[in-house]
Amino acid sequence: MTADQISMVEWTAAGFGVINIALLVWRSVWNYPFGMVMVALYIVVFFSQRLYAESGLQIFFFLAQAYGWWLWVKVEDRSARVPVRWLDPMSRAVWVVATAALSLNLGWVMHRFTDATMPYADSAVTGASVAAQLLLALRRVENWVLWVGIDVGSILLYINRGLYPTAGLYGGMLVMSIVGLREWVTAAKDESRGEPLPA
Repeated sequence: MTADQISMVEWTAAGFGVINIALLVWRSVWNYPFGMVMVALYIVVFFSQRLYAESGLQIFFFLAQAYGWWLWVKVEDRSARVPVRWLDPMSRAVWVVATAALSLNLGWVMHRFTDATMPYADSAVTGASVAAQLLLALRRVENWVLWVGIDVGSILLYINRGLYPTAGLYGGMLVMSIVGLREWVTAAKDESRGEPLPA
């Protein structure tokens, strides 16, 4: 593909991403179709920039979004926003250790066996994104804490690679992630006063 074609794909993916995140903030199950289109387009964009971990991550995202869509649809009252809650302290510690291990090991593999650009930075974003996407599917508030950090790291990474529309998208995502965190914290507090949230 030409540079102009890649740029068009990138802008289109960014547009779908904005809609995806806006729907996530409001806990709408309809975020998933937009997210699946976005990540499918970003496979092409990131591969063209030799961000192989990021490109492979989009394949994971596509599958994880399908899984999340299935989990969210299972929530009984589909007319309402899906319920959310925090991880317990032990689960949180396990997620932190597993995310760090995944990021470091993937970074080493990318550094050792590929010509990846910025392999450890790329892999840190990738490892944290895997954890955040799974926590999102499980409707845990911590997903937004991770997304805030991921968005900051991604902005710097994409500016470095000249992917300015994507860096701009992640700037918007950073703002929306902060809003999402606030909304989900409030929702978790409100729901903790009612019936227990199913796992």
